[in-house]
Amino acid sequence: MRSRWDDHDAAAFLESPLALRVYTSRLLGQDPSLVLHGGGNTSVKATVHDALGTEHDVLHVKGSGWDLGSIEEAGFASVRMDVLKKMAELESISDREMVLTQRAAMLDPDAPTPSVEAVLHAIIPFDWVDHTHADAVVAITNTENGEDRIRQVYGERALIIPYVMPGFKLARAVSEATKGLDWSKIDCLILMNHGVFTFGNTARTSYEGMIDVVSRAEDYLASTGALGESLDDVSGEGEALDADSLVELATLRREVGHMRGHPLIARIDRSDVARRMARSEAVGEIACRGPLTPDHAIRTKPVPLIAQSDWAAAVHNYADAYRDYFERNAGPEHVELDRAPRWVVWPNVGSVGFGDTAAAAGAVVDIAQHTMRAIEWSERLGGWRPVGESELFEVEYWELEQAKLKKAGARRRFAGQVALVTGAAGGIGRAVAETLLNDGAAVVATDIDPAVRDVFEGRDRVGVVADITDPLDVRRSVEAAVSRFGGLDILVCNAGFFPHSMTIEDMTDEAWGKSVNVNLTGHLVVLRAAAPFLRLGCSPSVVFVASKNVPAPGPGAAAYSAAKAGMTQLARVAALELGPHGVRVNTVHPHAVFDTGAWNHDVIAARAEQYGVTPEKYRTNNVLGVELTSADVAATVTSLLSSDFSKTTGAQVPLDGGNPRVI
Repeated sequence: MRSRWDDHDAAAFLESPLALRVYTSRLLGQDPSLVLHGGGNTSVKATVHDALGTEHDVLHVKGSGWDLGSIEEAGFASVRMDVLKKMAELESISDREMVLTQRAAMLDPDAPTPSVEAVLHAIIPFDWVDHTHADAVVAITNTENGEDRIRQVYGERALIIPYVMPGFKLARAVSEATKGLDWSKIDCLILMNHGVFTFGNTARTSYEGMIDVVSRAEDYLASTGALGESLDDVSGEGEALDADSLVELATLRREVGHMRGHPLIARIDRSDVARRMARSEAVGEIACRGPLTPDHAIRTKPVPLIAQSDWAAAVHNYADAYRDYFERNAGPEHVELDRAPRWVVWPNVGSVGFGDTAAAAGAVVDIAQHTMRAIEWSERLGGWRPVGESELFEVEYWELEQAKLKKAGARRRFAGQVALVTGAAGGIGRAVAETLLNDGAAVVATDIDPAVRDVFEGRDRVGVVADITDPLDVRRSVEAAVSRFGGLDILVCNAGFFPHSMTIEDMTDEAWGKSVNVNLTGHLVVLRAAAPFLRLGCSPSVVFVASKNVPAPGPGAAAYSAAKAGMTQLARVAALELGPHGVRVNTVHPHAVFDTGAWNHDVIAARAEQYGVTPEKYRTNNVLGVELTSADVAATVTSLLSSDFSKTTGAQVPLDGGNPRVI
């Protein structure tokens, strides 16, 4: 491991100790072998003045909910040092009381809640303190005779602290262990099964001290042959899943979602380390000994599910085992969490992470990857020996975590669901896709316009260039949804083509054929590819975006009206065929949505002329006298997709401001 300190970069952060604290925190947080998903914490001691001019010695310490890799000054809480030091002298205090006392000692009440390690940071007699969960160090501590091996690595330059629950108990243990300690004789604190603390009187000293400590652990692993081929093999996607495996993945996601009680995003991991673990004959025994550090159990559960071919049975067996684990360890104050797995090892394939969001599922995958890599190292050293079940339970059911659950807000409408929206580069499709995203869904957006890639690029979204009349394109887009997010729950058939006004006598074969291909046949192609996965979806639902021209066609629009009428019939038949599988299929009939690509000044003028009105009147030519927008259509489409219409299928909903001919 090498230092990434750069004097030129650091110079931009020299205006205050807190600014420099941001710089070195990011250096640590951006290395996943040191810090993963909110783990680790940093601090700096400083003197500041409040609004009244009163001077305070404070600890600027990382706040809860912030990630070191992207932290800003606002991510630190400034806590009075006198209060933290008094707390360190207490014999005992609950973690809840500790958190409340720390919050009361903050200079800014709007700052985030200070790290639960704030008291520990305060008692270390250096201005700068860094704490990570470095993979290499923790892997050694999690090995048979781990403490002896740590002494081989660091000699007397490390103070070793046996595993203690994070929070006040850990601070108290360190306080007792360091009484009378000459701090100049040690370089670090090694917390068994937990992580590393380094410190110094400058930001660079503390940061590079961490790099040195971890490098020595890596060197030790290399010298023993434990590293294997490389430090860096949590990469590589492997071959894409075949069609049968995608169906299995969607089936697994459905079963885990049922056990959880709501949909979850599933992320497949076929990295080198995941595939090696999945091929291991001993995977069921090794992987189930416990996670890399106990706090990971909060995200991953204590152990993974080792999946079998009968997914439903595997998930139910896991739930039964989790119930037994809870009953063995719970006290009267504990309320059982859900029994659904978050990490699944899929024999011979890889592993899968589950979460309420794509980000949460990705975090599980990242944690599992680093755990599997550490397991390999430890097994080569002498055997993987993480903390025991009772210690894992203590962290998973930590009173602070229980309090977070009680404060959790309502789930968003489509949280955990996976949607595929066609024709999503702009107009109605884009509005629908963005509404679904804002309401918690993961979205695959397709369009023939390459701009869809730029519009939908992110952890919970992907843009795919696809022509709905091309079966290969469509298959790829459906497979993108399943392989990236685990399944498919929502389909919005929106892509369309609005031909120029043309009478039947003047109709060209080209205009007719294109309208039928895009507005009808293409949607058959999409539905045919999506149906097998929709049947495995969570609260699956389909909405077709048709047209007012179906119930009330107009002159000059035969190709469009006939194709959209065919689409409507396709939707009705789909409602009949897919209904027994729990899939709802409904249709909306918008009219004159003027902020879409189908409309421009010339088209509006031509249509207005046909109806003998001005263009301005044509825009609001409906009973309510309103103009419709893509956002209006998106609101109706997503309402039909939601649980509000869970008992509705085969419906046709007009969205036209009230058309007298339809009424």
